[in-house]
Parts: sequence; C-alpha cells; structure tokens
Amino acid sequence: MTQPNFDEHDTLPPSMDPAVGGGTEDPPRDFVGILKRLGPGMIIAGSIVGSGELIATTKTGAEAGITLLWLIIIGCVIKVFVQIEIGRYTVSHGETPLAALNRIPGPRLRVNWLLWYWLVMMISILGQAGGIVGGVGQSLAIAVPITGDYARAVQVPNEADLLRYVEFIDHDQVTSADEVPEEAARIQRGNEFIAGRMERLGERGAVLIATTRDLIHAKSQLAEIADTTPAPIDGEPASAAEIELAQREQAVSDIQSRLKEMTSPFTFDDRIWGTIIALITVGLLCRGRYKLIQNLSMTLVVSFTFITIGNVISLQTHEEFALKVDDYLYGLSFHIPEGIAGLKAAMFTFGIIGVGASELVAYPYWCLEKGYAKFAGPRSPDESWAKRARGWMMVMHYDAFASMVVYTIATLAFFVMGAAALYQQGLVPEGMRMVSTLIEQYVPVFGEHARWLFLIGAIAVLYSTFLVANAGFARLYTDFLKVLGVMDPHNEKTHDRSIMIFGMVLPMICAGVYWIPNANPVALVMFGGLTQAVMLPMLAFAALIFRYRMTDSRLCPGRLWDTLLIISCIGLTIAGVFTAFLKIAG
Repeated sequence: MTQPNFDEHDTLPPSMDPAVGGGTEDPPRDFVGILKRLGPGMIIAGSIVGSGELIATTKTGAEAGITLLWLIIIGCVIKVFVQIEIGRYTVSHGETPLAALNRIPGPRLRVNWLLWYWLVMMISILGQAGGIVGGVGQSLAIAVPITGDYARAVQVPNEADLLRYVEFIDHDQVTSADEVPEEAARIQRGNEFIAGRMERLGERGAVLIATTRDLIHAKSQLAEIADTTPAPIDGEPASAAEIELAQREQAVSDIQSRLKEMTSPFTFDDRIWGTIIALITVGLLCRGRYKLIQNLSMTLVVSFTFITIGNVISLQTHEEFALKVDDYLYGLSFHIPEGIAGLKAAMFTFGIIGVGASELVAYPYWCLEKGYAKFAGPRSPDESWAKRARGWMMVMHYDAFASMVVYTIATLAFFVMGAAALYQQGLVPEGMRMVSTLIEQYVPVFGEHARWLFLIGAIAVLYSTFLVANAGFARLYTDFLKVLGVMDPHNEKTHDRSIMIFGMVLPMICAGVYWIPNANPVALVMFGGLTQAVMLPMLAFAALIFRYRMTDSRLCPGRLWDTLLIISCIGLTIAGVFTAFLKIAG
C-alpha cells in the first residue's frame, strides 16, 4: 500500500480519507442500486424542513399570501447546482468543505476571509437552532403541560391582534372603504377568529379588551399633546405642557408594560421541555453515528410531509380557504407583494428554504461520511479512478436531486398552508405563539383533532431539524479546529472525541438561548436566515472557483450544467445582496 498523500488541506479522519487507501468500490449502475446508496440528501432534508419550511415558509405565506409562490420554488431549486458543485470538488479531492473553502483566494488571518464569515454565520445559527428547540418545547408544552403556564398564555391573542380587534369593534365592526372586497373579507375572518378567542377567555378577555382600550386612548391623548407642545429650550425650566407630555408618555409606557405582562409572560413549560429535548439530543449524538441520523431524519420528515400534503388537499374542500387555479397562476407570475413586510420575509426565507448556506457546507460532510470519496479512492491519473469517480458523482447527483424533490414538495405544502389558512385569517406565526398559530392552519380541515395532528408532526419535523443540525454543527466545528491548526487533522480518536464534545455542548447552548427572556423563535430563525442569505453569494463564488479552476477536468460537467450553475450563482448573489440591503434599509 502506498503512503497516504496528506497535504495541508487534508483534514479527513483516516476512516473517511481516500488518501489512506483501501475501501474502493465500483459505483452502482442500475437504478435500484443507486437508490440503496442514497442518504446524505435525506439527512439534509431532515435538517431544513423544520426551520425553513415549517417556520419561515409558513410565515411568508401568512404575510404575503400566494403572491410569492414563484420565489419559493426558485429558492428550492436554484441552490442544488451550487450544492453539487461544492460536493463534486470535495468528494473527488477527498477534502472537507471547510478545507476546500480555505483554498478560495482573498485576505487571510490564519484562515481565509470566507471561513471567518462562515464562523459568524454559524454562531448566529445557534440562535436559529435555539428557536427550533423552542418550537419543539412549545409543541410539547401544549401537548403535555407541566404547570400549564404556556398553554394558558397562548390562549391570549398577541398585542398587535388585540389592538386591531379593539379598533374593529369600537368602530362598529366595519372595515375601511378603501379595502378591496377580498382584503375586507380577510380582515373580517381574522377579527372573527379573535372574537371567538376573547369569548372563550371570559373575564380575562374583558380585562384584556379594557386594557387595550386604555392603551389606544392613552396613545391618542399623547399624540394630541405632542402635536401642540413646542420643543423644549435648553436651559429653560420645563413648561406645564412639557410636564404633561412626559406624564402622558409614562402613562402609555405603563399600560404597554401591563398589557405585555398579560400577552407575553415568561413561561416555564416550553423552556423546560426545550431543555429536556436538548438533553435527549445530547444522548443521541454521543452514541449515534451516520446510519442512526439518516434513518431518523427520513422517518420524521416523510411522516409529517405526507400529513401536510394531505391537509393542503383537504383545504381545497373548504370554500373559504380553497385556492383556485387562478390563484396559483397568479403566484407563478413573478409579482411582488405591495407591502415591504412580505417581501422582507420572502428574502429572508429565500436564504433558509431549500438548502441554506449552512447545509451547502454541511452536505459534502455527509457525502464523505457515507463513503463516496473513500469508494472512489485516492485521486490519480488512472482512467479507472476517473471512471469510479464519475460513477459516484452520478450517485451524488441522484441523492441531491431526490432530496430537492422532497424538500420542495414539503416547502410548497407549508407555503400553501400559510397562504390559504393563515393569510386568509390574518394570522402570522410570531414569538411564543409560533406553534399555537401554526396549529390554527390545521383546524379548518380537521377541527380540534388538528391540534394533535399538528403537534405530533411539528415535534417530529422540528426535532429532526434540531437533531441533524447539531450533528452537522459538531462535525463542522471539529473540522474548523483542524483547518485552524489547533487540532491534529488525522487523529481518529481526537476527531471522534471532538464531535462527541460538541454534540454535548451545542444542544445545551441552543436550549440556553431559548431561556433568554423574550426570546422569539421566529425572529431567531429569520435572523439565521439573514446571515445564511448573505453567505450565499460567497458560496456561489466558491462554486465557480471550484468548477473552473480546481475540479479535475475528467469530472467537469457539460455546457448545460455550466449554464444552470451560472444562473444559480447569479440568483444566489442577487438574493444575498438584496436581503442585506433590505435589512440595512430597515
């Protein structure tokens, strides 16, 4: 056996490193054989369905309606070409993605600029994972309450809905004359939904309405006084009008604080359950390896996706929520929502749906762990190697596109649910009511039984994301330490120990994030989507460098693929730049 040909970029452990030699296999040639070798893509699908599809996509549908259907589809499909191109280079060269990305030219401080931004993104994604484990905790707090504080708290509408509802009932339950009939009907349904909630709350509802009226009245008085009070003069004592203005501002602040305590109290049940879930994850990651993670991901994702597809189909039987063919055609006609909120949500969602930036980097790790690089063998000028490598590249193509089909179907199902049910009722999943609001999209079809249907599915899909994300994080952070030069790149025991330690620490950090008062799962997930969207142009640039400067010429794709890759890179760049602009512009 020849000596391993390690270089400064080789950070694979011996068990996965083709440079060690041995373990080569001929790729499968028939369709059934290829199917048996799939798997990394399903792991990635498991890691993205919970955060991008369930939370971010449903929120986009709730805010923008069916208008952005075209962008959701593009967001799912467009990234797969960059995904495969990064995978092509890493698998054929036997390098980890971070080691490969460290080859990209540009400023360096021990590692290059791209890896330092990647680290910033990964830190923000810990907050995103905190939002996801918070979603699991919310689901379990409703299904299996401990003290019941969370279940009681989410019975109360949020402050924005209360303000809208009280304004509605105090103006004789009429909508603005400027509203188009469809919008007026949507507002009417949303207010009827809130009315039903308030009726069920009884005395609590009456107190909430009274407090909300006090806030509206106090704000009105404050506005009147602010309009007539001159600006203060430096050095002059405060006038009576200025003193009254300060008192009114304090009154508004006091009422807002009181209303916030009633609508958004700090609850323990969801946080306790989130911590329990994190501990379970620690146990699984300490013992689990590739096959366990793959099987769990496939089971959890497929089960909930089929439930959601069935629910979308069933919604079509309800006239008030059914989407017509014209609606779908409108959603595919490249329209932009009138309001900036829907467009912002869409661009942040674009960064996270389908394969987000973190999954683009993580996917080749799972391919390496599956054995694709080891099976191809160490790169050599022999035609036998090129033939094996092309065969395993074909398997990777099938794997990536199969997972793309799965998560695209799931994404469209969640988006349509948000557009058909939540948007039609004026409901947007936010904060501590994320799960309870999402439940409402299932009630029109299945009635109160929908609560359990959704909770079981939400726990499955959100937990799949949390488990797989942390498994990937552990591998990514381990490799970063190797690339940084602070860890032996070829010591198998050190590699496994590092993955185990990160597998213990990271889930608990994520759970700790959710314990922060006023932690908003949706905001955490969407911010993670922002940082991922900003990294998309960087990964597009890296993919082009790999394709045209570094990939073995014997494995280069044809012109059609190159065209699609360039279109993909342009799309990712536009999305990243536009998302950053929207965030900076406020």
